[in-house]
Amino acid sequence: MSTGTDPGEAAGWFERLEAQLEQQLETFLAANPAQEALLSEQEQQERQQRLKRRRLELRGQAEQARAGLLQLAAEIAQWQQRVERARAAGASDLAQRAEAHLHGLMAQGRDRWQALGELGSQFRQVEQELDALAQAAASQEHEQPQASGAPTDPAQADRAPSDPADLEQAWARFEAEQDLEQLRRRQG
Repeated sequence: MSTGTDPGEAAGWFERLEAQLEQQLETFLAANPAQEALLSEQEQQERQQRLKRRRLELRGQAEQARAGLLQLAAEIAQWQQRVERARAAGASDLAQRAEAHLHGLMAQGRDRWQALGELGSQFRQVEQELDALAQAAASQEHEQPQASGAPTDPAQADRAPSDPADLEQAWARFEAEQDLEQLRRRQG
């Protein structure tokens, strides 16, 4: 069943519509700077949420990688004992085969260790991006005038509840630093 519409025409029409909508949005935002600031803030929050989800994914992957490494280390130790037992019993053919398997396991361990290091690098990069977003948000707050509803009286400021977003960011940084320190200790 053909509609008679050329796919190229439809794509061109869609691109023109998208460009027109983008232009209308830019015009609206230029006429309404407060809305532009809100849109920018919302985009920052969405990016921050994506980064937090990525951080959780990386944490989960790192935990799985650590568990896999521990399991592999136990298997390597077991095969080292088997190689020694086979040699001690004079079963040199079996000892050679077991040693070849052991070398394969050790190569696997090196690869997994390297992959864990790469996860750590990705985690640090996500943390840096989150810190940069937090710093950008903090600098925007300092640049904005006090008309944002914040108390201007220092005594009132002391009584104002702490911002949950700031606490969340501080807690996330603390957890990340703890995880990184634990990872460094484990890596030697």
